[in-house]
Amino acid sequence: MSFPLLTATAAVPAVGAILTAAVPAARRTAAKWLALLVSLITLGLAAVIFVRFEPGGDRYQLTESHAWIKDFGVRYELGVDGIGVALIALTALLIPFIVLAGWHDADPLSESTSGSAAGSSKRWRPTQGFFALILMVEAMVILSFEATDVFLFYILFEAMLIPMYFLIGGFGDRAHSGSEENAAAQRSYAAVKFLLYNLVGGLIMLAAVIGLYVVAGNFSLTEIAEARANGSLEIATSTERWLFLGFFFAFAVKAPLWPLHTWLPNAMGEATAPVAVLITAVVDKVGTFAMLRFCLGLFPEASKWATPAIVVLALISIVYGALLAVGQRDIKRLVAYASISHFGFIIMGIFTMTSQGQSGATLYMVNHGISTAALMLVAGFLISRRGSRLIADYGGVQKVAPVLAGTFLIGGLATLSLPGLAPFVSEFLVLVGAFARYPVAGIIATTGIVLAALYVLVLYQRTMTGPVKDEKVGRMPDLRARELAVAVPLIAVLIFLGVFPKPLTDVVNPAVQHTMSDVQQKDPQPEVEAAK
Repeated sequence: MSFPLLTATAAVPAVGAILTAAVPAARRTAAKWLALLVSLITLGLAAVIFVRFEPGGDRYQLTESHAWIKDFGVRYELGVDGIGVALIALTALLIPFIVLAGWHDADPLSESTSGSAAGSSKRWRPTQGFFALILMVEAMVILSFEATDVFLFYILFEAMLIPMYFLIGGFGDRAHSGSEENAAAQRSYAAVKFLLYNLVGGLIMLAAVIGLYVVAGNFSLTEIAEARANGSLEIATSTERWLFLGFFFAFAVKAPLWPLHTWLPNAMGEATAPVAVLITAVVDKVGTFAMLRFCLGLFPEASKWATPAIVVLALISIVYGALLAVGQRDIKRLVAYASISHFGFIIMGIFTMTSQGQSGATLYMVNHGISTAALMLVAGFLISRRGSRLIADYGGVQKVAPVLAGTFLIGGLATLSLPGLAPFVSEFLVLVGAFARYPVAGIIATTGIVLAALYVLVLYQRTMTGPVKDEKVGRMPDLRARELAVAVPLIAVLIFLGVFPKPLTDVVNPAVQHTMSDVQQKDPQPEVEAAK
């Protein structure tokens, strides 16, 4: 029996989460180092998956299959294609940086105690729990990228909401303009809104999962796809469309797609910067990944039927998210609305039904995760120094902290997809795919690029340039060694993938061709006028 590499890659952070939570409360630093070590081991296992995966081989590789709930045909069934491999690599890469960036985010808080002779006290925070929850989310996300049993995927899809709820509601951003009571109320509201939106989507998906079992007789993605391909399983058109809508609704909430996006700005605004990165760069990618694997893989005809409406919703997300980002006064909410715009590009790329669009969408998932992590984590370092998320409270930072300003600028330029940085390649491919099949949609989508340049450059100008805002900004230290260890590698990856994306495209493109085959689509041929 071969070594269960896929299981091990998810089991290491799961076991690490339990061990981290069990560290004695007095040894917070040990818990942090343990979490970092576990995340690095997971990264090593993800690298082994990346190396062992053969792009020209079987569609699903490193497969594992074991009986789980026999009476209902549920199996513990795993396998990865090129898209899953790329997103596992992204998840494993980002978690060590999230742990490092959040090193002090769960330390005890100092707070004044009115009427107390002592004057101040420490409010307890479960530091070990913070890092344990991050590792548990990592385990569930990785396993969801590996699951080829629909019911197993559903369980993971829903279960990851619980640790995320506690990370948002229990470990919120300290840079809050109001009282601690008001800050706690805002965190609670954001966490509950996140949970309710995603639970409603999950419940609708559950109904669709049950419906799929009724018509197919099992939950195996590969068996259902094979049965449909050889004609032994036929699903009525109306049934397929209803099942597709049930799955797509849940994934659109997670993605998030307009108009189901409103939970994201609240969640990212109230969470710490590392948790905000965990939300949009890691967890939300499960939604767009599932559109490719389950919506297109299980319901090809319904996917083509719904494509025009979904492309319109994606375009609204692109323009609406970018416009709201331009008008934001809060740094973190600006990045949140920018992410809504970027997810619009990803979803449009998926449903253009072209190989360029879907390859670009997959690359966009990876590159958006890295660029958002670079920008948001450096923004978190900035906010922790000033104690404010408001753009108006900054100015002249580049004069007192030039390295911080420089890394912030590169993260911002990656967000606006500057040529030479990784997101440019993916955005270019998405637009090529859109113009090939829906030229009007491609034209409208380009406005998102213009608006991205506006909100990123205006943000940099208002925070980093000009005279030093006040004494608090004037005393601001530059990036420390731990913070440099977060920012520099992320920027290096952005530059590397910007000039040499081949390692990713070689893995992703064969999987995209399988998806195109599922929906029986071919790339449109360019119209060339005959020579006279």
